[in-house]
Amino acid sequence: MIGNVEGESRLPGADEAPSELRIGLIAVIMLAAFAIFVVRLFQLQIVEGADLASRSERNSVRTLRLEAPRGDIVDREGRVLATTRPAFRVRVIPSELRSPERAYRVLGELIGRDKGELAERVGDPRGRRRFQPVSLETDLSHLQRARVESHRYALPGVVTDMTPRRHYVGVRSAAHLLGSIGEIDAEELGRGALPRYHPGDVVGKSGVEHRQEAHLRGKLGGRNIVVDVAGQEIEIIDEVQPVPGGRIFLTIDLDLQNAAEAAFRSEDPATPGHRGALVAIDPRNGEVLAMVSEPAYDPNSFAGGIDTKTWNDLISDDSRPLQNRAVSGQYPPGSTYKAVVAVAGISEGILDPDEKVFCPGEYRLGRHTYRCWKREGHGEVNLDQAVLGSCDVYFYKLGVELGVDKIAHYAKKFGLGAPTGIELQGEMPGLVPTREWKERARGERWLKGETVSASIGQGFNLTTPLQLAQAFATFANGGRLYRPHLIKHIEAWDGSAREYPERHLPVDTGIDPRAIERVRQSLVATVNDPQGTGRRARVDGVVVAGKTGTSQVVRLEQTEGLKDDEIPIRYRDHALFVAFAPAEAPEIALAVVVEHAGKGGGAIAAPIAQKVLAAYFQKHSVKPESELTVNVGVGSSPEVVAQREVDQE
Repeated sequence: MIGNVEGESRLPGADEAPSELRIGLIAVIMLAAFAIFVVRLFQLQIVEGADLASRSERNSVRTLRLEAPRGDIVDREGRVLATTRPAFRVRVIPSELRSPERAYRVLGELIGRDKGELAERVGDPRGRRRFQPVSLETDLSHLQRARVESHRYALPGVVTDMTPRRHYVGVRSAAHLLGSIGEIDAEELGRGALPRYHPGDVVGKSGVEHRQEAHLRGKLGGRNIVVDVAGQEIEIIDEVQPVPGGRIFLTIDLDLQNAAEAAFRSEDPATPGHRGALVAIDPRNGEVLAMVSEPAYDPNSFAGGIDTKTWNDLISDDSRPLQNRAVSGQYPPGSTYKAVVAVAGISEGILDPDEKVFCPGEYRLGRHTYRCWKREGHGEVNLDQAVLGSCDVYFYKLGVELGVDKIAHYAKKFGLGAPTGIELQGEMPGLVPTREWKERARGERWLKGETVSASIGQGFNLTTPLQLAQAFATFANGGRLYRPHLIKHIEAWDGSAREYPERHLPVDTGIDPRAIERVRQSLVATVNDPQGTGRRARVDGVVVAGKTGTSQVVRLEQTEGLKDDEIPIRYRDHALFVAFAPAEAPEIALAVVVEHAGKGGGAIAAPIAQKVLAAYFQKHSVKPESELTVNVGVGSSPEVVAQREVDQE
């Protein structure tokens, strides 16, 4: 039937199988997709969740530390010695480096550094260090910065920004007292000596930079910024400006420091300058006016992280440029010590300054013979003549009468044999020997012949240039000892507050001022008498008091018979000179030590002192003192004799 054709139904089960197959296939696909989704979700949420969450956050908002400019170090008049200037640096954030090896290679080519050196600087960034920026170069040139900036999008995780950089101005010889800076090391972080510091922070490593770290550092600031996926800054959300460090005013006079540095230079540009140290002090308060240690180094080498080659060159240099000889160089005081021995003799009632003592050129003690530097002898000499001519025999006899312990007693009153306490690290104590010291240190009894050597500043005696300057500042003060210091005051960066370090009151040494005054006359004669060994330290219009010295490096018999230029440099004597001026109302005291000079203090050290004293009085222009006539009973002396004696002592 026709009606049955249109309503005709299909056979039961004709397409049920294909429909179920499709449903099953769809179900399998959906299950597989769900399984993949679950696995990936597990990986993202559990395995990589923390890292991705942090990465996502950093790709939107980043917190930057803003370093505080380090405080300036200035001289007593406010002239800059160390300051901070803006510099561009390049840093990497290890967690954002897609290919560290490629990044170091490309960066190395862009800034001219070895890729291995860059990788070593970053180290093994694990844990929190992965997210901390690491500086690779802290003072990019404009060309280097342009190169890095042009590759920024190809180097995710590499950032450039501006940072304060230390800069030392002009005075190379002040490197040791100013000191150096560098990145804080693991040991400093580990012992907790510097709280609130992080890896990569810059700290003072030596000198004033180290001792005044708390005042110089300032307070960090911070900035929250929005960045894109390539780390490019889009927007500043908020910012706290850093507070610069305080300004340190030193007692140093830059003009005098320059004069002292120049005085150590050789007059021949082709030859190196002298090695040694100079310290100048205001005897009225202990302020250090100049401090030179030569050879020196350029502290700017340390400002951005010193490279391995430069560091190795410095520490392997036989001239020891990193050593601050002014506070850590220890030298026999030589004949400068005779002034102390003379004070001891007068104070103890053993020495009559006017009594004549005969010097035949040698002194016999038992079976031993001790020679005077002047082989033919000085003849009959009183105290003035013995000091100005630096007669050894006179002081051999006096020293033996006093004994080493009494000599040491007075030497210590002048501040010898102990650190001064100046605001610098590495100060050495020197040594003033006694019977008890030798028994304790060497397990040996003291020998009388050792007193002979000690009486002219040889033997076991050791002093630093700073101690010598302090001792003769005490002479200048009539027996009051002021502790040397470098810090005048500290100001807030904006001048809103000023802090004065605690000062030590002057120490009354208890030395008879009449004894000091009497020896002072002899020191004046040493510089102003025609035969004085210190006559090369004379300054026009100013009466200078001083004492020459020569300290032996080896025993005399090892160099006997050799000319100066035949003796190896390392065996040549040191030259010393100490002085204060004006003699009647001293404003400056100084000590000069020239290592291995090969000649006496009168020939080498006194002229250096003269240049510094002349520079001081040219600036301060004191009224010329009346010409001082010193009657030492020697009579006229030919210039050639005076010249020879200057060269010796």
